[in-house]
Amino acid sequence: MSKTQKIVPAVVEFVDIAGLVKGASEGEGLGNKFLANIREVDAILQVVRVFKNDTIIHVHNEINPAEDIGVIETELALADFETVNKRIDRLSRDAKRGDKESIAKLAVAEKIKVALESGKLANEAELDMKDEMTKVAVAELSLLTIKPFLYVYNVSDLDEKLAPELESKLHVKIDIKIEEELEQMTKEEIKELGLKTGLDELIKKSYELLGLITFLTTGEKETRAWTIKKGSTAPEAGTAIHNDFKNKFICADVIAWDELIEYGSMSKAKEAGKVKQVGKDYIMQDGEVVEFKIGG
Repeated sequence: MSKTQKIVPAVVEFVDIAGLVKGASEGEGLGNKFLANIREVDAILQVVRVFKNDTIIHVHNEINPAEDIGVIETELALADFETVNKRIDRLSRDAKRGDKESIAKLAVAEKIKVALESGKLANEAELDMKDEMTKVAVAELSLLTIKPFLYVYNVSDLDEKLAPELESKLHVKIDIKIEEELEQMTKEEIKELGLKTGLDELIKKSYELLGLITFLTTGEKETRAWTIKKGSTAPEAGTAIHNDFKNKFICADVIAWDELIEYGSMSKAKEAGKVKQVGKDYIMQDGEVVEFKIGG
């Protein structure tokens, strides 16, 4: 539509880390190196084998996805438990001296410890994440299980019914064997056969998990997708393009991408009254095309 010279898509980065083994929290397998890698990411995506195939050996010689999930989460929780205990020891000393900040942070750490002791993950602890001190205390702990989790069930049949304990988790079902075959095919062949990659759903679910949305800018030179946090105002969204956009923001013209396609151009959409002019308080919606107006 824009006869654009350059297309820049949105990006979500997946970091492939070697599998975790039982005892990793005590240094087994890649141990601490594995755990250090996980600390750097924003969310944890756990690929879980659900398919049965006697020719492909499972590390435990048994297909039990719930147990596989349990092994990984237990190792991560054990590592977090050690981290929390060390933090509680340090904070307790300062709290005894009456340091108010340490007292507040200690209360947060103790709530997380209670959750971990009861077999929960840190992200299931009863915390008030709207409270600034709680957010600071949690960030300083750099816990593994405070991160959001997404499960990718590797199935041999996308219609396969999952056990209730698997179904209840935030998940995507993917037949990785089919995905390998799709990689060898052209987009035209995939479309002609009516096939669909499960990676699209995985990417969308990952965005949702991270609380991200996309807005678009378009023109003859470039059409680009920009990634922002869900709930961002129009000026905040503008900072994805340039920091000055927030301070120099005057207003913005916005339209849903599919409506813009329907009318064929921004000018025609404006004539039809489909383009909204929004101010500083406007909350951006996923998939909107935006023209920012900024002052000097």
